[in-house]
Amino acid sequence: MAIMNDKTKCRRLDDFLGYFQAIRERSPATIKEYKYDLMMFLRFQLSRKLDLPADQIWDDIDLSQANDQFLKEIQLSDLYLYITWLSTERKNSAATRARHISAIRSFFHYLTTKAHLLDENPAANLEMPKQLRRLPRYLTLDDSKKLLAAAESTDELYRARDYAIITLFLNCGMRLSELVSINLSDIREDTLIVMGKGGKERTIYLNGACIAALNDYYPERIKPKESDKDALFISRLGKRMGARAVQNVIRKNMLAAGIDPKRYSTHKLRHTAATLMYQYGKVDIRNLQMILGHESVATTEIYTHTSKDALHAAVEKNPLSSVRRHQSDIEHE
Repeated sequence: MAIMNDKTKCRRLDDFLGYFQAIRERSPATIKEYKYDLMMFLRFQLSRKLDLPADQIWDDIDLSQANDQFLKEIQLSDLYLYITWLSTERKNSAATRARHISAIRSFFHYLTTKAHLLDENPAANLEMPKQLRRLPRYLTLDDSKKLLAAAESTDELYRARDYAIITLFLNCGMRLSELVSINLSDIREDTLIVMGKGGKERTIYLNGACIAALNDYYPERIKPKESDKDALFISRLGKRMGARAVQNVIRKNMLAAGIDPKRYSTHKLRHTAATLMYQYGKVDIRNLQMILGHESVATTEIYTHTSKDALHAAVEKNPLSSVRRHQSDIEHE
């Protein structure tokens, strides 16, 4: 975690982020988001409470002024005022406001139950904004096959590696962070151990396509540097491939397959795997939850959407779908 300078240092915020990282074992990306969101929240409250000029540069607001007494005076009305400001002034979407609220809730829960600074939690009744539930974007089965075909015909030096990466994404539905962290020692015959969100391990079962792709890749694996000798996927420099490198591989192969990488990010391959397993493999929702590593089955339910083809087929199955007006009736009109 980056060390805060004097103007960005709020002791309670620093303690909270340390707790979230060390005890709650949240990812570095989550810690970074919470830090940014909570610094903005505290600066907003300081600008109001201290009656700072409107042209005050926010980065110059001294966060050390958010001391214990200041935090104790924050009320639920102050929280709603901030969320309203995010909506009206910053034009934040419901999803972005929900992220800010999640950070605020966690921070004040910590101050109340862990730091014991507050007797009552002002964020306990802070509600989440209503969000539109959108269907996940995913590749069709045909597009998935095109992507694999593109990887199979890519640069010979990295062909086996790129093909194995895409195969694991499309067959196992793993996250990008999970794929780049795979070690050779994590693989046992037809199983793979990955570290998911919150530092939770889960077992992924490898199907025939994954096993074949990995077996093709092993002989072509670039010789790694000593520090990364256990990493599964190695870059041209002999280092473990990072998230950006894998994203570039996916982008390059999507372009080769005629797929727009602006519409389909690397994470959409996870959506694709889940959707294909549900629609074609008829995988039970509970099993799909375990495969994807979701804490709640409610998260998994976004993949149970029905395809357009399935909806069209359902309408065609209506017993009245073949009934037409008699020609004789039409002629007499």
